[in-house]
Amino acid sequence: MTTNRRDFLRTSAIAGGAVGLGLSRADSLGAQPITTQPSPASVVGRPQPTKPLRILILGGTGFIGPHQVRYALERGHTVTLFNRGKTNPTLFPEVEKLQGDRAVGDYASLKGRDWDVVIDNPTTIPRWVRQAADVLKGHAKQFIFISTISTYASNATPDADESAALATTTEPESEDRGRLYGPLKALSEGEARKAFGDRTTIIRPGLIVGPGDLTDRFTYWPVRLQRGGEVLAPGTPMDPSQVIDARDLSEFVIHCCEKETMGIFNATGPASYLSIAEMLGGIRGAMVTNAHLTFVDADFLAEHKVRPWSDMPVWIPPRGETAGFMRRSIAKAVAAGLTFRPLAETTRDTLEFYHQQSAERQAELRSGMDSAREKEILALWHARQKSR
Repeated sequence: MTTNRRDFLRTSAIAGGAVGLGLSRADSLGAQPITTQPSPASVVGRPQPTKPLRILILGGTGFIGPHQVRYALERGHTVTLFNRGKTNPTLFPEVEKLQGDRAVGDYASLKGRDWDVVIDNPTTIPRWVRQAADVLKGHAKQFIFISTISTYASNATPDADESAALATTTEPESEDRGRLYGPLKALSEGEARKAFGDRTTIIRPGLIVGPGDLTDRFTYWPVRLQRGGEVLAPGTPMDPSQVIDARDLSEFVIHCCEKETMGIFNATGPASYLSIAEMLGGIRGAMVTNAHLTFVDADFLAEHKVRPWSDMPVWIPPRGETAGFMRRSIAKAVAAGLTFRPLAETTRDTLEFYHQQSAERQAELRSGMDSAREKEILALWHARQKSR
């Protein structure tokens, strides 16, 4: 069974988005539809794994961890969590929890234990991977390291695959995760491969979205479109966009455990080209709203100090050094079983999660533009257009 980009966006969602954009249905769908793997939501009776696994998750209570735990338990696996016990400590009372602190190298609770698979979710610092491996080497059959597409040295080439060169640093012992995030992740991958060799799986997600996300980078758009009115959209309608629902990523990780899938995989989505217009149109089509989009030129945004990725989330101008930032090849992961739920489902569940937060939290989105600034930029843009 296959599904194309239209199924990812869902017909009703993309039609609603096309109307809101002032685009024809054909334009909103774009050319060259490419088939993808079936969405998890569309698969009925997915076969159970042949045998239950003992899975150790390092972390497990942040953003993607809980989705991994739930799915692994649904599939009949036994899960153990290892963390400090400080983030969401009441989650999963039925799951074994071992305490330790990776910052100080405390892995005592792991010693003398065996697992089929270890999943390392939160790590950026190579020392943490090295120290964990010293304890777990010989006590696990597979090590899965969750990395990032930020490990790549360049984002200039669209559709680059996993063979692209990685970022490096002259400060390999630094633990400055903010300044050296990509290079440190690349070094962490190296530590995992050094310890576990060909029993290592490296997964490099793009922007992870969906319920549980506290960065608001994707959340900004459903919230803003739900509010309605004229919405500032960045660049051109055909600028590329890529995201991965945390649940789709988590399911792929667990399937890599079950299939003993080794290697390196970029993991973002969907499988075919997704334009920013399609993404925003699909989000808009998942709700009842009078929102309509006004696309504003990238140069104009830069001139007025509107920042890609932060003020305008899920968007980077596709040119020069960032031409391929939102166009990483994921063909290898799709062939290995990565699937995608409909964008409408991600949108609705993201909004539900957002509306469960406190009023103070809802009022202060961590990404995107505030209302006054958006109106100011739109007014300046319309004035520029009229003067021509």
